[in-house]
Amino acid sequence: MRANEIGLGKETGSDYAGGLKRRSRTLLGNSIKAGLMATVIASGFGLASVEPASAQGLFQRLFNPEAHRRQREREQQEELREKVVRVKVSAPRYLNYSPDVWKAVSLSPLAEKKTAEVQPVEQAGETGDADVVETVTLPSAPLVQTAFDKARPALEDMTLTVLPEVGEAVIAYYQEHPDFVWVEEGKVSERAAAVRQGLSEAGKYALNPQDYFVELPAVTGLEDADRDAAMMRFEMELSAAVLTYVLDSKRGRVDPNRISQYHDLPRHKVDLVAAMENFADTKNPADVLDKAQPQSDHFRSLTAELERLKAEDEETDQIVIAPGTFLKAGKSSPEMKNIVAAIEKNASPELKAAHADTLEAYDGSELYTPELVELVKAFQKELKLTPDGIVGKNTIKAMVGETNAAKIAKVELAMERSRWLPEDLGERKVFINQASYTATYTAPGEMPLSMRVVVGKKSNQTNFFYDTIEIVEYNPYWGVPYSIIVNEMLPKLANDPSYLDRAGYEVSTPGGRKVSSAAVDWHAVATRQQSVNVRQYPGRSNALGEVKILFPNKHHIYMHDTPSKSLFKKDARAFSHGCIRLHDPKAMAAAVLGKSKDYVSSRISAGRNEQEQVPGDIPVYVSYFTAWPELDGGIGYYTDVYDRDRYLLKAIGKTEAARSKAKTS
Repeated sequence: MRANEIGLGKETGSDYAGGLKRRSRTLLGNSIKAGLMATVIASGFGLASVEPASAQGLFQRLFNPEAHRRQREREQQEELREKVVRVKVSAPRYLNYSPDVWKAVSLSPLAEKKTAEVQPVEQAGETGDADVVETVTLPSAPLVQTAFDKARPALEDMTLTVLPEVGEAVIAYYQEHPDFVWVEEGKVSERAAAVRQGLSEAGKYALNPQDYFVELPAVTGLEDADRDAAMMRFEMELSAAVLTYVLDSKRGRVDPNRISQYHDLPRHKVDLVAAMENFADTKNPADVLDKAQPQSDHFRSLTAELERLKAEDEETDQIVIAPGTFLKAGKSSPEMKNIVAAIEKNASPELKAAHADTLEAYDGSELYTPELVELVKAFQKELKLTPDGIVGKNTIKAMVGETNAAKIAKVELAMERSRWLPEDLGERKVFINQASYTATYTAPGEMPLSMRVVVGKKSNQTNFFYDTIEIVEYNPYWGVPYSIIVNEMLPKLANDPSYLDRAGYEVSTPGGRKVSSAAVDWHAVATRQQSVNVRQYPGRSNALGEVKILFPNKHHIYMHDTPSKSLFKKDARAFSHGCIRLHDPKAMAAAVLGKSKDYVSSRISAGRNEQEQVPGDIPVYVSYFTAWPELDGGIGYYTDVYDRDRYLLKAIGKTEAARSKAKTS
């Protein structure tokens, strides 16, 4: 074979020998590759049966491992993206409310009278010897059969359908105090008449009088035994009614934790036996009923407002502004006359006096003039809306107001919710009302501090609970909640595994070792097979701003600063993931610490992440009231941003239906 026939050209002898060796190695390599391919094919992976993409991957794995690695990474990333889409952390949810169950309680334990135990008495023997002691039994006092004792046999087969706590209390009380409370000389007593009248007025406290109604016993023409039995039943039923009233007054008719997972409120324990003793000891049982209600200032204000609203006739001249009206300065609208009429009706006398010339000069024109803009701004400011002069949804609602019936419903729901809180909220406290988007600090001898807040979005609702403020943190880290990691960060990490490293976050193991976000199996994190901590470093872009105020709780909710200051200008401020963003966080931190704002600013300016314990015991109430007393003494009415009024009304409806069924069964 000639040299040029095997591709050597005009090589010299030595070149020829070297070229031959190189060519031999090439032929050998090709033979090995061919052998490998033959092996693959022989193993059942014939190219004819392989999809084009698979064939390409096979060639890449054999002949271009780097390209194969990059391709595999892309496939794994796409697989992660698909998995991430399917994994979500669910938000708390609303529940199908289940009312308290009334049960049939047998009164047979009260049917037999307790016999007094005979106690032996030791005395010296007849010999006078002090060392000789003999035991004697003194004769017992003669047993006197009371009217209650005479009627006891009727209790053997008597049952009450009541709340379990009420049944237990009735039995416990009469075992220790076996006597009539509501019956005197075989008749309904004056005390019973007074308490029945008080129960019939339960509506003034947002309770249902039908829940506590007890019929008078029909005893005319009955034999003595039947008469005794009828009076005993009346006694037991009226005691059960007053104790049900006390229980409802102290803790509410509804268990909030069964409404939704957004409620986290311990249900109050009520000493019903002590309450029954109070009724037995008083000549004015209606007063005992009144004192069973919460005695706080805010509850008294709500009670007075409910009385005022019920005394008023329903408005017949309701002003209507067309839904969807949106009006800016210089524009025209046929609703202009209704807007002015609404301000004339609902504005304070002071505002109307200050703008008397504008109101007097208005001639029904549709033009939104500068003078009318100033009138609207003043009205907006008076109602604590953004005074921008724009007539939109929130301003229209404030102008038109709510119907009398709607206000009554909100006040009654507020009275029910207030029973879920401690009766004494404390003199020094922070009260957050999500529905009004406000946080207010009060303390004896100090001017109240009230500010706008941002609360959770409807999809990330702020919980309803209370706790105690413990810590102020300066230049805080933001510990990212698991739900945000899974629901919001994982999709970004699927596209960019190094996202957290570049965006100013620290990723660490549960033991505290820092790791790169690209090194974490985020799907394992999403499915809780692996655990990591993610937190954002302090700084201008930190979601918590410069300071946060902690009251450690299982909901991971706290008060904090925010870089998103513009949101406080809005009237509706439900934008957070659930935490409470403060308009003036330095002022709130200073208030709970008992320091000045300058002090708080100095701690922040040091630039260090530090914590400071809050002195004393300051409760914080993260509440939800669509009607609540304002600092000026009036009652404010707010939009039901989370639809919680609707769910509470459903719970009350189910409670009343269950009670009605129990009383008639």
